[in-house]
Amino acid sequence: MTDRLRLRWPDPAPFVGRDGAPIRLLAISDEPDPTLDSPVTREGIGRVDLVVGAGDLEPEYLSFVADAFHAPLRYIRGNHDVGPAWSASGRTLLPEPMVDGRLVEEAGLRLLGFSGSPVYNERGMQVTSIGMWWRVLRATFAASRARPVILVTHAPPRDVNDDHDLAHRGFTAFRWLADRVAPPLWLHGHTALVRRGIDDRTARHNSTLFYNCTGSTLIELTPHDAA
Repeated sequence: MTDRLRLRWPDPAPFVGRDGAPIRLLAISDEPDPTLDSPVTREGIGRVDLVVGAGDLEPEYLSFVADAFHAPLRYIRGNHDVGPAWSASGRTLLPEPMVDGRLVEEAGLRLLGFSGSPVYNERGMQVTSIGMWWRVLRATFAASRARPVILVTHAPPRDVNDDHDLAHRGFTAFRWLADRVAPPLWLHGHTALVRRGIDDRTARHNSTLFYNCTGSTLIELTPHDAA
């Protein structure tokens, strides 16, 4: 079932010419939502301005969701997003994933993404702590000047919505990035809701809402001055 999240967005620029209509994002990660197979369900969700993928979903599924809602797709790759399906021939229907640390703009919003998870074995798309620090440091200056941004990562920051087991810890570099960039919204996956409790999707740190978008979530961003 598709969850719902509504958030006031501090930047008025994306809402110019929209007559107060919210910007609607469909965030997906880790676990395909079988209810999206139903045209009735999709009709109930309605218009989607952007599909955002936070990792560990097959290229075929990402393509299906974007096509079903006739929406652009921006995504990063999770630690399990490797193998034949992710070869150049396997993802011909997908745009390229977001480049780590490079700002992109879609639906009037600025997004910044980082793929992968911390290293816990020798398989999959995993990034060392030093490697992620390097990527984050390279991105910080541009991101801090382009506020507000939406962060899209597979793993969460360390001690913010992560787990204690080695395979599901977050990145310390992400906590540092959150303090410098202060994104209003940080979307991630990786930490399974079944371990954390089905209602335990969110965490707050300073001005940032961290949201585990495992499954699917319809996010409505509204103007900050909306009633």
